[in-house]
Amino acid sequence: MCCCLLFGALSGKAQDQALTIDECFRLARQNYPLIKQHDLIVRSSRYSVENAGKLYLPQLNISGQASYQSQTIDFGDVLPALPGLHPPELSKDQYKIQAEISQQLYDGGVMKYQKESSRANEAIQQQQLEVNLYAIKDRITQLYFAILLMEAQLQQNQLRKTDLQSAADKARAALVNGVAYRSNVDELKAEIVNTEMAATEFSANRKAYMKMLSVFINQPLDDNTVLTYPAPVAPQQGINRPEISYYDIQKQAFDVQEKQLKSNYLPKLNAFLQGAYGRPTLNIVENKFGPWWMGGVRLNWSLGSLYSLKNHRQLLDINRRQLDISKETFLFNTNLNLRQQNQDIEKYAALINQDDDAITLRSSVRKSAQAQLDNGVITVHEYIAQLNAENLAKQSRILHSIQLLQAQYNYKNTSGN
Repeated sequence: MCCCLLFGALSGKAQDQALTIDECFRLARQNYPLIKQHDLIVRSSRYSVENAGKLYLPQLNISGQASYQSQTIDFGDVLPALPGLHPPELSKDQYKIQAEISQQLYDGGVMKYQKESSRANEAIQQQQLEVNLYAIKDRITQLYFAILLMEAQLQQNQLRKTDLQSAADKARAALVNGVAYRSNVDELKAEIVNTEMAATEFSANRKAYMKMLSVFINQPLDDNTVLTYPAPVAPQQGINRPEISYYDIQKQAFDVQEKQLKSNYLPKLNAFLQGAYGRPTLNIVENKFGPWWMGGVRLNWSLGSLYSLKNHRQLLDINRRQLDISKETFLFNTNLNLRQQNQDIEKYAALINQDDDAITLRSSVRKSAQAQLDNGVITVHEYIAQLNAENLAKQSRILHSIQLLQAQYNYKNTSGN
């Protein structure tokens, strides 16, 4: 009964506070340094998609060349020797500076699949970030319930101190009346000092956990901060962890890669316009410096990728199978953890029922010992032994109650529900 009142008092007091375990999850995610990668991933993907889209913009290429060759065309060898006819001679030193503008007309889907690949990579990185951020929940859960445990033990320790103080006051009154020994009062005072030492230890532990939680959520927390006591949660079937989506997104990326294989062996068509200046021009018989230009369409069709197409597809199939195995292994291990955590929930629930029975019996014995002490039937030492036994039973109940809640939230975090 005392423990139920204790937890009710904690819950009532905590309802006035804004900080809950879900709020801690949110703040920890918001302030964790890794979250800064989110915008960087989005920006990186946007730039990659924009770059892929620029493949259809006109491309400008400028080149120059100066050369000397061992021989040139001798028109005298191909033209008949006629009087007064002087065939032109081409210079062995030749010069050319050229600019070409080309426009992609058909790229076989290269640009489309590059954009899809960039978006798929962004989705993979974002989901990997979600997986990493989800792991924070376990650390917050450990800190949160550790603080609650320290608070509950402080409350129970204070109740024990109150009982000892009441017994000490009675013993002191009896001493004044000459019906008790000084040693009785001193022994009770010594136990009160022990409760004060325990309170110091519980407070120090709570302060240390609170500092760590404060760093995680980037919020000022002090000794007056009381966390909201979480409501019990029933285990739910199924696994909804971010890792599941991570595996599925990776598989979608393999589908995009398979589409890209097709674009490697499709023809590419572009239009071009060339302008140049040099010697000789397109009219080579003049052998003079001058400008020229030409335009047209160009077809490129490389079928070399067909040689390795089958192997690339088999590699993608192997990667898919490895991914399926990784996903299956994750689900297997997660289900094992869930079974163990479900056993913990059942164990702590059973222990709490036993704790309640033990507390009822210990409280009855302690009340009887209190009456016997008041009537001088037992010694203070015997009374303290019964009081400690009752306190131990209540501490055990507190520990198992918080362990039960923590096991429920561990199950919730593990299942992702």
